[in-house]
Amino acid sequence: MWNEIRSEQDIRDFMDKVYALHDSCIKEMHYVSGASVDADLRMYPLNDRRVLNVIIQRQFEDVSMIEMEFAGLKYLNLSPMDEQYTCEIFGSTLLIKDRDIYWCDGQNVSEDDIEDYDGTIICAARLRWRAIDGHMGDGEFYKSVYLE
Repeated sequence: MWNEIRSEQDIRDFMDKVYALHDSCIKEMHYVSGASVDADLRMYPLNDRRVLNVIIQRQFEDVSMIEMEFAGLKYLNLSPMDEQYTCEIFGSTLLIKDRDIYWCDGQNVSEDDIEDYDGTIICAARLRWRAIDGHMGDGEFYKSVYLE
């Protein structure tokens, strides 16, 4: 079941439920732009979908895996740590600014500083989330037929 984030109260409820994503990590992402080229090489050049799905896994028994779906993606700044560093999320920030929703992998980032944050940050028109059961571990959630 999807849960919409539309208000400050929705943000508080979500962040309380998942402890601001403390002790979690971004496991994987999947993006659909809407643009494509068909078999006859005709291009549909509009990014009219712009949906980013993010899988977060947590070290908590309750809601261990979360899928966040950002629709109307405005931007994504992905700053993954290399293998010499750990990538735990110790707390995250979720806020609404100018009718857009922002999520970043750092805690206590203010509305004034959110656009200058240098870690992973997502800005979109809408956000919804859901708990995912039975998919913990390193197996891919978004499977490609070409990877098998």
